[in-house]
Order: sequence, then C-alpha cells, then structure tokens
Amino acid sequence: MNYETVIGLEIHVQLATKSKIFSAASTAYGAAPNTQACAVDLALPGVLPVLNKEAVHMATKFGLAIGAEVAPRSVFARKNYFYPDLPKGYQISQFELPIVGTGHLDIELKGGETKRIGVTRAHLEEDAGKSLHEDFAGMTGIDLNRAGTPLLEVVSEPDMRSAEEAVAYMKKMHALVTYLEICDGNMQEGSFRCDANVSVRPVGQAEFGARAEIKNINSFRFVERAINYEVERQIDLIEEGGVVVQETRLYDADRDETRSMRSKEEANDYRYFPDPDLLPVVISAEYLEQVRAELPELPEEKKQRYIDTFGLSPYDAAGLTASRELADYFETVIEKTGDVRLSANWISGEMSARLNKDDLSIAESKVSAEAFAGLLLRIKDNTISGKIAKEVFEAMWNGEGSADAVIEVKGLKQITDTGAIESMVDEVIANNAGQFAELKSGKDKLMGFFVGQVLKASKGKANPAQVNELIRKKLQD
Repeated sequence: MNYETVIGLEIHVQLATKSKIFSAASTAYGAAPNTQACAVDLALPGVLPVLNKEAVHMATKFGLAIGAEVAPRSVFARKNYFYPDLPKGYQISQFELPIVGTGHLDIELKGGETKRIGVTRAHLEEDAGKSLHEDFAGMTGIDLNRAGTPLLEVVSEPDMRSAEEAVAYMKKMHALVTYLEICDGNMQEGSFRCDANVSVRPVGQAEFGARAEIKNINSFRFVERAINYEVERQIDLIEEGGVVVQETRLYDADRDETRSMRSKEEANDYRYFPDPDLLPVVISAEYLEQVRAELPELPEEKKQRYIDTFGLSPYDAAGLTASRELADYFETVIEKTGDVRLSANWISGEMSARLNKDDLSIAESKVSAEAFAGLLLRIKDNTISGKIAKEVFEAMWNGEGSADAVIEVKGLKQITDTGAIESMVDEVIANNAGQFAELKSGKDKLMGFFVGQVLKASKGKANPAQVNELIRKKLQD
C-alpha cells in the first residue's frame, strides 16, 4: 500500500526582547542558573504580570509579514498543567483569541515550483524553565532563568507532505523572523525550535491518520531525520497490523530515533480560561499602519530586487537572500567591488563551500565581507588569476592576513608582462613542436594543453587571457 505523509509544524520563536514577557527580568542567555528569575517568574504569592509592549510589537510585525489578520482584540489565557519547571502550575498563553490569525508562507521546492503553506495562527506565550538531568547524582535540577521568556508560537496547517518540505518551510520561517529582527534565530540556544506533528494515511484517503507530536527539535537536520524516522515507524506499525496512537514523542539524535514520552493531551486537558490578571490586548488600525511602515525589505522582496536590479537568476537570488546575514554580506561585497556577477559567483561558490565544510554560518565566516571584496578586486585588476585567488582565499581563511598581504608574502602576483609570457609560450611550443603542428592543422582540443603548459611554467601566475591571445597569434604566424 502507498502512503501519504501529512506534516504540520509548531515553531517556537523566542522574541528578541531585552526583558521577559510579564516581568522586568533579563532574557540574556548564559547566566548562572536561577540568577535571572524574579518574583514574577518564580510565581511568589501576590505578584502580578505586566505585559511587555515590545513583545506585542514584534508579534504584530510578524502577522503583517505573513499576510495575516492581526486581531484587534486578543486575550491571554491560563494553560493549566503541572511540571517542575512551571512554578505557577499554569502557563500564560493565548487560546481562543490569538494575536495573529490565518496567514501563509510560500516555499520553493526542488523542481523550482512554489508551494503555499498555510499558517493557522500565531500566539504569544511565556516559556517554561529548564530541567537539568546531569550532575545531580540521579536527581533533576531546575533552572528558571528561561521562565517567562517571550515566545511566539507559529502553528502551520498540515500542508507539508515530506520532510524536505518541512525543512524548507522551517528555513523560510527562520529567514523571515531574522529579517524582521524579532528573533536572533540561534537554534543551539533554543531561540528557534519546533514541534513536528506527523501522520500517514493511504494515498487517496481524505481523513488524517493519528498523529505523533515530536517535541523540541532544534536543528534543520534533526527535523528532517526525526520526520523520516517517524514516517517509517508509523508505516511499519500499520503494515504489521498495529495501530498508530496519538502521542507525544521525543527525538533522540544520538540514536536517530523517536521515543514515546506521554499520551498527547487535548485542549480540554489544559482547562484553558482567560487570565484574570491580564487585560485584553487591543490593537488599533492606526497602530497597525505604524508597524506596517516599519517593516524592512522582506526575503521575497529582496529576492525579486536581486532578479530585477542585478539580473541574477531566481535560483541565485534565492540562495543569496536565504538569510539576512548572507544578503548583507553580499551587498557589502558588491558595494566594494562594483561587480555583481563576480561577487555572486564567489559567494555562492568558494565561500559557501568553505562554510559548509566547516559547518559555519556566514555570520561566523573567518573572512569579513570587506576582506573578501579586497580579494575579488585583485581578480578584477588582474593582479591574480581566479585559480591563484583560491589559494589566496585559503590563506585568508587560515588567518594569514588580507589578500594584498598574502599575495605579497607568497609572491603570487600575476604575470601580465607580455614579453615574459611570450617567452614562456615560445619555450612551450619549442618543446612540443609536434602537438603544435597538430593544433595548427585544426586539432582545437590541444589549445587547452598549451594554455595549461604555459600556466604550469609560470606556476599559475601568467594571465590566462594573455596566454590564449599569444598562442592564437603564434598560430597565425
């Protein structure tokens, strides 16, 4: 039997506010445990929450960016459950009246086509604390620094049909929230993570199958692996005559498997009710227009500008706008070099390959945009060839200095003196008289051989264009 995969994602976006959503405690990452949890976060008797206006502002920006309706009136609710890292015994979230309603995000598929993924809602809520299971002699420690950190939970429609589509959607969402500067996107620190709802059904069946929710996945690679594992698990279970049950599962990256945590709760299990300590959030039309005017150039808009203004292909434009940091890097390089094509080719080629090899983001590049532009300028002015530039880039990456410094120390300056190159051409022709006669008689494939021999004689320093020109001139003699 053939099966169809059905996937929906709940993405937790940690908002980049300086203080928590209902208290003045800091949200800075990395402090000693329980040093950034104030009386409100600890739920001491008599404390009252006060809503952080900036969290509302960021949620509003997001809603406008995905073409959603931003609710003129939204309400905070208490989501009741007991867990050690939740001191109040409930989480302040939004239920029936979230701040952001239905919207969408378009993703690009491998074949080049676009698919629209619906966003059901996005609601504001506070994060819980963190349970620490190591170094406590078999016990669990609780760090409440994260308690009260503002989150925007973005719930998608079950519109994705493969792990690849889910990763594409998650990457597109990551790019959007970082472009909007409402989240730093740091997945290692938990600023951007997701729960994946996965089910399978026979092809042609209208009803959804029972779904498993895989909790707190914090990398694109793990999302793909967790979904693929879960799909195989569910299909195998059905094929063996078993029944998929609705449950919450954990992805173990070390074992590359999902494991059952608990049965999946329904909304009524949480006994939602409006929080009596918080007034409804009212957003006026005037405020909406004010926020709309603040929106930056979004990824899709930037991509189209690169196509229209720079003449880049849709594929290249999509790659260079995949993250705000990459687009900023590219624009800095072309500002310094004045050469769009050379900049795009080298960033998409050598730079991307090196970042992938070292598993780094463009923000972590060991060669700054300004230094990279300096390298490309030396290609433009024929100081070095493209081949030698790769050697210079490697040295720059290893911390050996600027392009000019590396070229000077290693003696890599390109030979452009026509007389010097002509002498090398004459020597190569004299040493390969038979092949040159064949080239002269029309065996054009030998042209590459002669260019290569001259470049080898010059240790790669001869200008390839001049070498070609001089060899063709000799053919006419």
